[in-house]
Amino acid sequence: MSQPIIQVKNLSKTYEYFQKEPGMVNAIKNLFHREKLITQAVKNINFEIQEGEFVGFIGPNGAGKTTTLKMLSGILTPTIGEANVLGFEPWKRQEAYQKQFALVMGQKNQLWWDLPAIESFLLNKEIYEIDNNQFKENLAELTKLLKVEEVIKKQVRKLSLGERMKCELIAALLHNPKILFLDEPTIGLDVVAQKNIRDFLKKYNQERKTTILLTSHYVADIAKLCPRVIVINSGQIIYDGQFNNLDKKFADQKIIAVYFERETPRKSLEKFGEILRFDETKCVLQVPRNKVKKIAVNILSSKLAIKDIDINEIDIEKIIRNIFVNKKTT
Repeated sequence: MSQPIIQVKNLSKTYEYFQKEPGMVNAIKNLFHREKLITQAVKNINFEIQEGEFVGFIGPNGAGKTTTLKMLSGILTPTIGEANVLGFEPWKRQEAYQKQFALVMGQKNQLWWDLPAIESFLLNKEIYEIDNNQFKENLAELTKLLKVEEVIKKQVRKLSLGERMKCELIAALLHNPKILFLDEPTIGLDVVAQKNIRDFLKKYNQERKTTILLTSHYVADIAKLCPRVIVINSGQIIYDGQFNNLDKKFADQKIIAVYFERETPRKSLEKFGEILRFDETKCVLQVPRNKVKKIAVNILSSKLAIKDIDINEIDIEKIIRNIFVNKKTT
């Protein structure tokens, strides 16, 4: 295997802050003594990413996702630990490194608000010292892929959220970065705009082999784009592996849906597992993963009038939600 394009070793970020009690008396006390508290946003995380990978970085609010991206892009300096990205230590902010990555944050605007998006693109051309011909070629390709040839001529403040995000992506990709950090790029977008952004990112990653690290609260983003996910909670990585294996790792239950030829009493199904939903012609059961085959055989060999039976995994959104609250998927 080739050398990883991103290497993170024991990376941590700690913040200090002061606690202030409400009220005038406490305000006066704080002039002389303030209680200092420490919060650890990221705790000794380790991972490697190969060139061309599309990796999902998921976790609840405050888990440490954005803090990690900011350290990898050089915005923040870690308290302890190491990171090597493209052979650079990000927080040294070397120009040679800054020209090889891009960071897009869904809740931050890098475009000039009162100017057409094309003006921001021209500014980026000068900042990244992009050759004229290369700029024209990249701009034409990106605007065509995202279908915003006319949109880029409008003032940014007049664009829809979806149009603005497309322009944000263009601004980030004009200099052909080797790594793209995406922090909630589809936040607030409608389902159509989300799909458009996802389709573009998937195509771009496949064609350009750009390494992409994506954070998103939308499971659909991760499921459709990221073969691999890193799950972080309370600053610590609790899973690093294939997205498709999340259910096997964190869900010890499976779902059996049983369909009947005629009305069937609920009581006749209770012995097979926990009933989640029931009507006279359909019953949805939750059963232990390690007993699912045996239970399915028992159901089929029973005297019930079985029309069909389906065995499925528990909904992935529920699995991820329960990971974050440290619960078993039941």
